[in-house]
Amino acid sequence: MKPAPFAWERPGSLAALLDRLAQATCNVKLIAGGQSLGPMLNLRLVEPDLILDITGIPELREARVEGDTLVLGACVTHADIEDGRVADVTGGALQRVASAIAYRPVRNRGTVGGSLVHADPAADWVSALTALGAEVEIAGRNGRRTLPVERFVTGALEVALGAGEILVAVRVPALPAGAAWGYVKHCAKIGEFAHAIGAVRLEPGAGLGRAVIGAVEGPPVLLADARPLFGGRIGADFAARFDPRVADQALREAGMADAVERHIHVTVLARAVAAAGPVPHAKPLPEAA
Repeated sequence: MKPAPFAWERPGSLAALLDRLAQATCNVKLIAGGQSLGPMLNLRLVEPDLILDITGIPELREARVEGDTLVLGACVTHADIEDGRVADVTGGALQRVASAIAYRPVRNRGTVGGSLVHADPAADWVSALTALGAEVEIAGRNGRRTLPVERFVTGALEVALGAGEILVAVRVPALPAGAAWGYVKHCAKIGEFAHAIGAVRLEPGAGLGRAVIGAVEGPPVLLADARPLFGGRIGADFAARFDPRVADQALREAGMADAVERHIHVTVLARAVAAAGPVPHAKPLPEAA
């Protein structure tokens, strides 16, 4: 099947894009890498009248470090992160996630912003960036605002974008020295979307941590305070203290009734905890693009 007819425009600036969105009276879709929208067009799951190509906007392709935060433009690709073409403040955590997304041709074109806006529950960035405590920057004609990723992704394929708004950047906080990062996903075969995802960002020295159970039917299940997973305390012995019953209860409260599904997700989270190790203290470049 082929797409229904549509018009195509490529704004050259963010201001021009926002003006065009505000003026449009037809059904509009934005395209960056096209790894999700392309198949949906071919299957006629979406039939826009106008597609706006946002890859010609320089701001959306930039990456920079602001203090202890990495700012990734929405059109930064998975391969940009995998290949180290952008700075890193996570001691390699972002690179490891990016390198395991789908296949190399997908990573060459797929973008971090597009993945978040599409909000497939099984997508890597939805869970990984939630665990890392990242925020998104949203722009509209009335200005800009930021949201934590867990508040941006509101459901399966649903995000908190208002009319005429777009995601322009992702803000990733640095992992401090001594932090531990673990990320594991279960797929039927390499390259496919995950059936279960587990991610942990732990600071044993400070006794703090976040944990995420992803690839569920809605947004990831976030334990913003992961201490209950470890008997109330996150220390150097966190792996031995992991309590799967707490994760199982979190999934019950999120509405996952099937015991087998819960067991799979808890097992994958346990593997992420077991795999979590200290990340090298990141020393990012002052600026990268």
